[in-house]
Amino acid sequence: MAIYHLSMQIISRSKGQSAVAAAAYRSGEKLHDERTDEQKFYARNVQPETMILTPTNAPEWMKDRNRLWNEVEKVEKRKDSQLARELNIALPIELNQDQQKELIQSFAQNVFVQKGMVADIAIHRDDTNNPHAHIMLTMRNLNEDGFGKKNRDWNADFANAKENNRGYVKNNEGCLSIREQWANYANKALEQAQIDERITHLSHEKRGLETLPMVHLGHVAHDMEKKGKKTARGQINKDRQDYNKAVVDLQAYRHQKEEHLKKMKEKEKQFSFSTDIEKTYIQKAASLVGQKVITLEDITARHEELRKMSDRHDPIERHFHVQQQQFLNVSNYYDRMRDLEREIQQNEEKVEELKKSLNPFKLKENNMMKRRHLDKISDLESNKESYESSIQKHKETLRFSTKEEFYERYQEFSQKKENRLNQITYEKKQIQVETRVL
Repeated sequence: MAIYHLSMQIISRSKGQSAVAAAAYRSGEKLHDERTDEQKFYARNVQPETMILTPTNAPEWMKDRNRLWNEVEKVEKRKDSQLARELNIALPIELNQDQQKELIQSFAQNVFVQKGMVADIAIHRDDTNNPHAHIMLTMRNLNEDGFGKKNRDWNADFANAKENNRGYVKNNEGCLSIREQWANYANKALEQAQIDERITHLSHEKRGLETLPMVHLGHVAHDMEKKGKKTARGQINKDRQDYNKAVVDLQAYRHQKEEHLKKMKEKEKQFSFSTDIEKTYIQKAASLVGQKVITLEDITARHEELRKMSDRHDPIERHFHVQQQQFLNVSNYYDRMRDLEREIQQNEEKVEELKKSLNPFKLKENNMMKRRHLDKISDLESNKESYESSIQKHKETLRFSTKEEFYERYQEFSQKKENRLNQITYEKKQIQVETRVL
């Protein structure tokens, strides 16, 4: 079935991001970052389908991806500059590839490009069940030479008011939010293709539905699920699918409720003969299970739930341990490279000092010392290349391209790890307490 997903973000230097690196990652092309003098390339199993849409007044060179995003980097001088906007949009799987391409082109052209933005589009089809498009948008006005001032008026297009799902636009009550516009464009394309499916930007709650919406997996969780590995988001979707199946059949739901009420009355009769101590224990167990009355079957079922919860902790902890070791290894490589660079510099300085020596009686001795220092420099540079090669092997796995990006990813991972492991520790304590009571 057609799903709705549209997320937006700002690509910013304050987050350690690069517009060139972002474009390279999304397009699958090899780009050269002139600011850092680095090649940016992220290999993909399926080459994305890409295109660049430009306003009518844009110079021709803006259709060159490499130059476009290098010029963006050049015009932004601040260390915390916002470089580009990005949209991540799920494409309806009911449409064929040509229809998906036409849909995303039409949406980007009419909603963004006609206002003066350049849109760099990359359609990812690595997974046939999850086709999606990345749209990177420029943030400055254009002139015949290139980029002018940032257009702050565009900011309103990307802000949604919670109460009415409309953009914050001055004196324009009829302006739809980007989220709503995408739903309209997608539904029109589905209608033209004579497909009954429709999507909406509205939440289940606002639509008055009892069913729960699915959560967006993201490419990391999606790849893990595809390989048979369980993820928290995947588990949420499985749980919600099970819940929704029960909600859809209202008749079965009502029957289930009536049967449940009958059983509760029967259980209450049974417990009316329990002693005061037995009632206390039963009440404690019932409060844990979330029921007013409880049976041995309920306790057995809860024990099984607690066991499954406990079983999910070990693989999560192992995953964090493996990643932690990878981050530590790369961090150590960078530290060692820094030490090697310092040693190389020290040896180079000694060579320069020997070159300046004019004492003819020490010529032979100086030459021998120079040779030793040069050999030392050669060995140090060889070691440095070895560490650089080791770092390169981790770039795709840990998703970074520069040293700055690595340390930001390391910090994010450490915070995520700490939060998740604290949560697991808390859950383990709760499981122990609950197991003892049951």
